[in-house]
Amino acid sequence: MSVDQKQIETKELTNGTVKEQKVSGNSKSVFMKLSSYVLALRPWSLSASLMPTLLGSTIAYKYPGATDFNFLTLIFTVFTVVSVHGAGNVVNTYFDYVKGIDNRKSDDRILVDHILSKDEVVSLGAFLYLCGCVGFILMAALSPAKMEHLALVYFGGLSSSFLYTGGIGFKYIALGDVLILIIFGPISVLFAFMVQTGRVEWATMYYAIPLALNTEAILHSNNTRDSASDKKVGIVTLAIIIGHTASHILYAFLLFTPYIMFMVATLKYSKWFVLPLITLPGAFKIEKQFRSSDIQGIPKKTARLNLYFGVLYVMACSMAPSLPFISQR
Repeated sequence: MSVDQKQIETKELTNGTVKEQKVSGNSKSVFMKLSSYVLALRPWSLSASLMPTLLGSTIAYKYPGATDFNFLTLIFTVFTVVSVHGAGNVVNTYFDYVKGIDNRKSDDRILVDHILSKDEVVSLGAFLYLCGCVGFILMAALSPAKMEHLALVYFGGLSSSFLYTGGIGFKYIALGDVLILIIFGPISVLFAFMVQTGRVEWATMYYAIPLALNTEAILHSNNTRDSASDKKVGIVTLAIIIGHTASHILYAFLLFTPYIMFMVATLKYSKWFVLPLITLPGAFKIEKQFRSSDIQGIPKKTARLNLYFGVLYVMACSMAPSLPFISQR
């Protein structure tokens, strides 16, 4: 083999290695970017919307006389609700950063650490709202409910997800707790039920109370943790108004009241309602940590508890022979 041929082969091998490294680097870069987008959604919090949706759908499945439960509709409903919730989280990230609320000590570091740019966060939020609207159209096409009824609830929820920090900014004027308590409780359960049955059954709201209180515990623990920094930038939250001691009492009330409700339901209606009580030791452990000064990880731990609690609650409703207060019209 001549010297020129050896040089050509060496050059080709070198070019091939460089190309492989570039491809590998690009793949890694794309993966990191996708991971950043997923992180911006705060996936640990999505159980707050997922569980009420599954609960409402389960009640619809158990509804006396119901025979036309549509699992494809359920998939579109979950996709729609989670998309809007994710968009609301992204909007929250953007406005908290723009208003100077998020800093180096904040839990949400997407914009603080420049993991994503502001333009990327805005684009992600718009894309998620678009996904939610597409999911809503597909869901509404399959649902027996009237379009105007579904649209009223859906766009009310979508607007609320934006107005939580954008526009009026309910979060900043001590109304965030009320909004979350309503949207991620009664409204979400009723919406999921209505999508499947086409009916409005107000009794579903009773079933939403345990999940609503548990979800509010996530927000309240987050606001209690951030009360000092929020107060510095002029935000008013319920945790700031009532102080740390009362905040602890309220957190304990939000955390343990659902368990009392399940004890009563177990004794009075069905033994299956004992299932969510499996998570009670975990609730005691989190409440004990909340009493200490180390509450940094409490919101995520509460959200994890909410997921397990919600799954067991949905299982209990699906296995109970009949659901109290739910009756065919």
